Amino acid sequence: MNGDHASQEWVPLLVPDMPSPQVLMPWLERMHAARHYSNFGPLVRELESEFARRFDMPTDGLTTVSNATLGLELVLQALDLAPGSRVLLPAFTFVATATAVVRAGHVPVLADVDPDCWLLTPDMARAACSLTRVDAVLPVATFGMPHDMQAWQQFEQDTGLPVVIDAAAAYGSQWLRGAQGTLVFSLHTTKSLPAGEGGLVVSTRPGLAARVRQLSNFGINLDPRAGLPLGSLASMGTNAKMSEYHAAIGLASLQVWEAHAGRRLALQNDLMLEVDQVFGPGLVWQAPGTSGFQMAPTVLCPRLPDAAARLALEQACQAARITTRRWYQPLLQEMGVLRQRCMWLQTPNAQALAQTLLGLPFFLGLTLGQRLRLRDAIQSARCSEH
Repeated sequence: MNGDHASQEWVPLLVPDMPSPQVLMPWLERMHAARHYSNFGPLVRELESEFARRFDMPTDGLTTVSNATLGLELVLQALDLAPGSRVLLPAFTFVATATAVVRAGHVPVLADVDPDCWLLTPDMARAACSLTRVDAVLPVATFGMPHDMQAWQQFEQDTGLPVVIDAAAAYGSQWLRGAQGTLVFSLHTTKSLPAGEGGLVVSTRPGLAARVRQLSNFGINLDPRAGLPLGSLASMGTNAKMSEYHAAIGLASLQVWEAHAGRRLALQNDLMLEVDQVFGPGLVWQAPGTSGFQMAPTVLCPRLPDAAARLALEQACQAARITTRRWYQPLLQEMGVLRQRCMWLQTPNAQALAQTLLGLPFFLGLTLGQRLRLRDAIQSARCSEH
């Protein structure tokens, strides 16, 4: 490996792509002039209008929330599933997908994922339904890879089971494209459209977004036509509203989203090519599903040939002071806190992924020097295997 890295700064795994204070200032000044800082203020309403325009749907088909995890919880609550319902989801996902199900009063049923696109597909969900009772399905747009919403709409029509897509990492990639469906996005600081913290629920299911909006405001009735006094409790909700501060960040981020998404996609393509050239045969990348590829990637996560190759690359990166991460590991059913609350099916593909995936640094602003260090670390790992 070239050079001595002992005195160098660590190469981070992710660096948030947040607007600068100077860029934010006009939005913050508007907020302060209105003296409206939360409770569905003018900036939140403007942000929701922008989302409605992009999704080509009425504003009552979507709502912002304080974060995607609460968005998932409230969507599950708004579906009025019976307590203890079984919700099918992939074993290979972030813990929040499962904890949202548990906190909503239901039982996660963990299923396998496709070995190529790493998604829980409609066909796999049908197979799972033939093995055990399922009351709802919560597929995940893994690493932002979009789902085929026409296929999931057909699944809903065939089975009668509600489907909610955990699209936390997929803003700008996951669309309805004329299909019926429900999507929950994250606007966390590490996502492609950062608002610091925040979430977005988009749904064509009649009344669902409005119900989530009410639940996010403690469940309080604000509709004079509802037959309840204004301000009375209509349902058991929580406080999950997006603040005006976070809406300001989201609006500023939207102004540059297309340009930054293009840069992210170009960077990912360049880095994948560089890694392939240095590593050689045996490295595998996530394949697009039937709905196409990511438009604004936020991670760089290759699959190594085996566990030994991954360990060698991890050790070489650590020696070079390069941050890596084993994404979504251990699998959900291997976590003691979740294990006692879940059911699970056979998950050979997810288990194989858990043994071989490794997240590498990926962020706008990755320097040439940092890229050279990563290249050298990969070369060092390959040499150590031989």
